[in-house]
Amino acid sequence: MQLLIPVAFGQEQATKRQLQTLGFEKAPAENGRIELTGDWQAIARLNVFLRSGERVLIRLARFRAETFDELYDGVYAIEWERWLALDSKILMDGKSVQSKLVAVKAAGGVAKKAIIRRLSDKIRSGRKTFTETGARSIIGVSIFKDEVTVTLDTSGDGLHKRGYRSLAYSAPLKETLAAGLIDSSFYNPDRDMEKPFADPFCGSGTLPIEAAMKALKIAPGANRAFDFEAWACAPKTAISLAREEARDGVLRTAKPCIFASDISPEAVSIAKYHAKRAGVDKAVRFQIADARAFTCAQKYGVLISNPPYGERLSDTSAVQKLMREFGQTFRSLPDWNAYILTSLPDFERYFGKRADKKKKLFNANLPCGFYEYFGKPPKDER
Repeated sequence: MQLLIPVAFGQEQATKRQLQTLGFEKAPAENGRIELTGDWQAIARLNVFLRSGERVLIRLARFRAETFDELYDGVYAIEWERWLALDSKILMDGKSVQSKLVAVKAAGGVAKKAIIRRLSDKIRSGRKTFTETGARSIIGVSIFKDEVTVTLDTSGDGLHKRGYRSLAYSAPLKETLAAGLIDSSFYNPDRDMEKPFADPFCGSGTLPIEAAMKALKIAPGANRAFDFEAWACAPKTAISLAREEARDGVLRTAKPCIFASDISPEAVSIAKYHAKRAGVDKAVRFQIADARAFTCAQKYGVLISNPPYGERLSDTSAVQKLMREFGQTFRSLPDWNAYILTSLPDFERYFGKRADKKKKLFNANLPCGFYEYFGKPPKDER
């Protein structure tokens, strides 16, 4: 099957490295999606193991359509009887960019009519209506420059929904984005489990939890359900084998060095709860502390954080002052690597140091900068 992995802007390379680790060498990226081929076992493994991909889609067809008639014909031509059942709960998802068919909702309605008609004609049930009480199937109709891509979503809920984050806290970082940031850094527990990882603005704990899951090789999707599991066309053994692989790969006795702190007692309490749900509570050392007082006895380490943005005008000056003082704290750790995600304009000016590397990302649709500062590597890593 032709598979598509949608990825957030700026996360393509991190996701491709994860795919290579899973054995998918040929995976070109185009228009925010990574393309690859695979069978049902590949679909199961991708859903269970991918850390920063957003979903796993099956591409059913690609054709050109400038009118609703052409769209209907193209969708009807797909062998829907292979994928759906008579009682499938069909949900439509779509978008249109630089195309003549700009009405996304209307296009989805036309596509769904074509699907229902195909099922009625090919299964020969004689039905004119369908109950849609069965398994959910999310059909994507994406139109880009009049080229239509029709997909079937095997994941259902987005892959960022790991299942451990249940309590709300202000401005949470999406799990898939957090995992991508960690994979973009020099934090490599496979090479050095004892090298410390720190997040002094941990909030609800997403970054340190994702770091701990990476260090302990806990598959992010091992404890959640996916839509394809309920489909008659998908073999039941695929997800069972993927979950068995995930269980066998966990490093149960490993002891990573991960620090997480926040000035808010509520945030630390929530973070501890989420870490326990994720199965990494013993791997993360939580503390109520001011980030400006952060220090570590170990010479080398990796600091990744998503500090407060100060989106409200009244908070901006406070955040500027906080970043200025936190920059002074970081300079007391000259051999550490630091990675800061923030939407604060002129961040480098307040932090007091120009980044060695920076790139543009989006956090909850908010434009952000990801600022990377490199310390001196240990002698064995030069």
